[in-house]
Amino acid sequence: MSRCLLVFGLMMLGASGTGLVFAAEPSKPSAGERIEFASTDWPWWRGPNRNGIAAADQKPPLKWSESENVLWQTPIPGRGHSSPTVVGDQVFLATAEHDREVQSVLCFRRQTGEKLWQTEIHRGAFEPVLKKGNTKSSLASSTVACDGQRLFINFLHDGAVYTTALSRDGKQLWQTKITDYVLHQGFGSSPAIYQSLVIVSADNKGTGVIAALDRATGSFVWKQERPKFPNYTSPIILNVAGRDQLFFTGCDLVTSFDPLTGKKLWEIEGSTTECVTSTVTDGQLIFTSGGYPKNHLSAVKADGSGKIAWENGARVYVPSMLVRDGYLYSVLDAGVAM
Repeated sequence: MSRCLLVFGLMMLGASGTGLVFAAEPSKPSAGERIEFASTDWPWWRGPNRNGIAAADQKPPLKWSESENVLWQTPIPGRGHSSPTVVGDQVFLATAEHDREVQSVLCFRRQTGEKLWQTEIHRGAFEPVLKKGNTKSSLASSTVACDGQRLFINFLHDGAVYTTALSRDGKQLWQTKITDYVLHQGFGSSPAIYQSLVIVSADNKGTGVIAALDRATGSFVWKQERPKFPNYTSPIILNVAGRDQLFFTGCDLVTSFDPLTGKKLWEIEGSTTECVTSTVTDGQLIFTSGGYPKNHLSAVKADGSGKIAWENGARVYVPSMLVRDGYLYSVLDAGVAM
């Protein structure tokens, strides 16, 4: 099975200018080098500001077809729900080829669609996931994160979650096993970059964790145990209520961590057990949603007070939301925008 990667013409303009904290022998977190990107870049899940909103000077087309506003298209081997990551003249994408049982990362030239390289990350052990997981899931649902020098990707492989770092020319730099993983629906959490760290999560029914690794070495800096529930959201770092906070929703909790140290800042009962969407904010409130065993959408004050501003039973389970000019936008699983 293969899929196609489409790039819309107007997106290309300007591209050429472009619980318990523990750790074994933990590294000391540091501020790390400053990461800067061009406004034409999309370096990780949900973009540079982690909110799904492009820079104001980017104006992609609102209409496209097989021929209209498509600059190029290229076939992608295998199947996956990974989003494209775009930095400079490179486009990165994760995929899983069922026939060869290979999970890999691909790189394409942004302006032409030319395939530059493909690096195999894992091989084998597809059958247990394909038999037990949700058929709508994939073995490549994590989105690549790029710090300008390195790439980071999560894969579920052979009963465990691994984070792998690559150079921008596709050479493997390190690989770290995050935790064993008891399969329920699948796995899809994407890595988040913060200062010198890459932060990853793997909620599951066995040994759920959220952890920070040193971007240069892959060694654990901090690691938090999580409740033993299946959950699929990605860690998201937002500046809310005057400070950077790492938000994680699901397992019947809404939790805020200090992203540099892993210290739990606050936690409230809320949301639902299984969530997929990423948290968004208007600067004071955070908006969370989930879809199993109950539908739940809420606005929570992120100052540690635990106050829920409002909540309702809308089913915003999989598609992540947007906040813009005082409005919260979402798409229900049924395909209805609200």
